[in-house]
Amino acid sequence: MKNQWNRREFLQNTSAATIAALGMSSPIASLMADPTSALAKKAATADTVILLWMAGGMAHTETFDPKKYTPYEKGMEGNRVLSTFKSMPTAIDGVNFSEGLQSVGSVMDKGTVIRSYVAADLGHILHSRHQYHWHTSYEPPQSVAAPHIGAWISKELGPKNPVIPSFIDIGQRFTVGEAEELKAFHTAGFLGNEHGPFLIPDPSQGLESVRPPVGMDMKRFESRNQLYNNLISQSAHGEFGSDYQKESLRRSMEQAYILLNSPESKAFNLSTEPKEIYDVYNTGRFGLGCLLARRLTEKGARFISVTTEYEPFFGWDTHENGHTRLEGMKRMIDGPIAQLIKDLDKTGHLDRTLVILASEFSRDMMVEGRPDLKVQEQVRQPEILSDIKFYGMHRHFTDGCSILMWGGGIKKGHVYGKTADERPCKTITNPVKIDGIHQTIYHALGIKPDTQYEIEKRPFYTTPDGKGKVVQDLLA
Repeated sequence: MKNQWNRREFLQNTSAATIAALGMSSPIASLMADPTSALAKKAATADTVILLWMAGGMAHTETFDPKKYTPYEKGMEGNRVLSTFKSMPTAIDGVNFSEGLQSVGSVMDKGTVIRSYVAADLGHILHSRHQYHWHTSYEPPQSVAAPHIGAWISKELGPKNPVIPSFIDIGQRFTVGEAEELKAFHTAGFLGNEHGPFLIPDPSQGLESVRPPVGMDMKRFESRNQLYNNLISQSAHGEFGSDYQKESLRRSMEQAYILLNSPESKAFNLSTEPKEIYDVYNTGRFGLGCLLARRLTEKGARFISVTTEYEPFFGWDTHENGHTRLEGMKRMIDGPIAQLIKDLDKTGHLDRTLVILASEFSRDMMVEGRPDLKVQEQVRQPEILSDIKFYGMHRHFTDGCSILMWGGGIKKGHVYGKTADERPCKTITNPVKIDGIHQTIYHALGIKPDTQYEIEKRPFYTTPDGKGKVVQDLLA
């Protein structure tokens, strides 16, 4: 009940912030921040970002930071279990990944493994709060709707190709699970709708979900579009929206219309891909999302998020059957991610494309959240495992998480940070937090660290108070 109350509180506050954002006038750029300056552009090592989002809490000891392997035995002590998969070598000498991720491991000579990401202590370890924090760098709730990192990039750099939306989100439906919580950070906030995500819930359908229905001619479609505009004017956007927000919404709709009628729309037709390549990606919506991300990158996309999708108690949200669930999740991601890196590298796009793999937090079998909690609060799983459904990493854990990065000026064949080899497997060297990750991404793109806007007479930065620091050791 306590967590449910905090979820309601989170939604009430973020919804209020979103409505408030509609009434805001045009954000005023600080004269101190000029991301289009020659100096900033010269420093940029990337033009495009692909975020591979492992929604639900990906256990670091079961994926990219394996510990001692303990096979399942009925009646075993749960506290003995640190990893339920064997360790397998990667392309980096002496660095292992968990079994089932050999393909990803084979391309790590082209990237960096971060093993010391520490998620924030937000009071309660909830997906809604930590997903919001990861994507915006701001702790919820906020009085201002904090923009998604993709929205910041869209606003500061604009489109590479004017036909392709600057911020594209692939794979997340808003009809499952915690839909409103997900919507809370899938926003451009005060930056305006034109910088918000162009949503592709199912990459196998491409643009079909936003095309006019079969049999509808363009005249009828335009009539429907006008009706939609009228409905918008009567909605919260119309009633509370400032002129800036209304104009931004109009531009976002126009951009979608232009895309539908452009040659670039062919990038969404995955059936034109060679069968042998398509089959590697075709592990489900996430795998095909990786393929679509590659094709859109080649057409000039700016920021693309591809998610395994957050749905409570599915995917990486492993509250039971952790080991069995991860076997399937690894099959879903391993081939497509490796193929994405190989394809981008082969065509030369990886040099200017920053690919990031991350999750909101990690998991542990015995520890719920912070390892300094009282013992009786830590032990939520049976001390003796009587069934294989208890074998796996089931509890939220924030003190040691893994992030992978490739391309865009990132070091190759590099490992950053370390976690303890015994429980709790928390970060012990080079901790990095979300403002450092965000500022490193902005740095690679040539967006200056003091970038800010004045909103309702309040300065608002890309990271809280503009204090985020670039993690220089991640950069080549």
